[in-house]
Amino acid sequence: MSQSLDIQALGRVAVLYGGRSAEREVSLNSGAAVLAALQHAGVDAFGIDVGDDFLARLCEQKIDRAFIVLHGRGGEDGTVQGLLECAGIPYTGSGVLASALAMDKLRTKQIWHSVGLPTPRHAALVTEEDCHQAAQDLGFPLIVKPANEGSSIGMAKVDDLAGLLAAWQEARHFDSQVLVEQWISGPEFTIAMLNGEVLPPIRLGTSHAFYDYEAKYLSNDTQYQIPCGLSAEKEAQLRTLTARACQTLGVTGWGRADVMQDEQGNFWFLEVNTVPGMTDHSLVPMAARAAGLDFNALVLTILAGTLQVRG
Repeated sequence: MSQSLDIQALGRVAVLYGGRSAEREVSLNSGAAVLAALQHAGVDAFGIDVGDDFLARLCEQKIDRAFIVLHGRGGEDGTVQGLLECAGIPYTGSGVLASALAMDKLRTKQIWHSVGLPTPRHAALVTEEDCHQAAQDLGFPLIVKPANEGSSIGMAKVDDLAGLLAAWQEARHFDSQVLVEQWISGPEFTIAMLNGEVLPPIRLGTSHAFYDYEAKYLSNDTQYQIPCGLSAEKEAQLRTLTARACQTLGVTGWGRADVMQDEQGNFWFLEVNTVPGMTDHSLVPMAARAAGLDFNALVLTILAGTLQVRG
């Protein structure tokens, strides 16, 4: 797609990055990589570190379209998408509703459950009594996570009630809505979607209890396996389920689903990221390379989606 793209038709492109979420540092790195790729391709692109002056800059600057690389709340949750809709500025990725749904892990799971997509049993934690009830209903081990955070921020694996209560208190620092779900023992996969096409799955390997923030961004021993090692039949099943999981939420343009496989070989969907990491070491660029798209081509392909009329 990017090879036949009319660069001039893109006009002036604002790369939105940074922001004020807990994922700010990751977003700054992603935004710098995307901006460099666009400028290298000859696109008239500039960066905006989204802060308190964003609305004023939106009004002052000539912006023909926006490449959203804001991770987490304030950028991945439908809020900036709604603002851009009101301003009449085309933007990359999913629309308002899909962004908001995918950001909310609890609502995502409720929707998947309603249509029969496999997702681990879970509960919402608001009070200490909820923790006791979840321990009784779900058993241990469990994983606790803020419902509206990304990059594994505030997450913890727990093996008993005391650990659950402590992890709930910690997760509440990041989000008043806390999710707890059954622990799935087995390999983890991440699967990217690009313009309706499911890219090659990646199997993740880490020495940590799970694929946490340190394993994602700081550790040197995290393993990424492409091809992912699944049989052709199992990989086809995973791709089909991923497409359905994204379509059910209304995800468009690009995104990335995180999936566990249990000891019996069953897949369990955890979440979908509608603005995944975009450095040259991130997972979506890794999957794109396996599909024959280098980083620059991937960035242009994502941006080209803004030339389409949003449904």
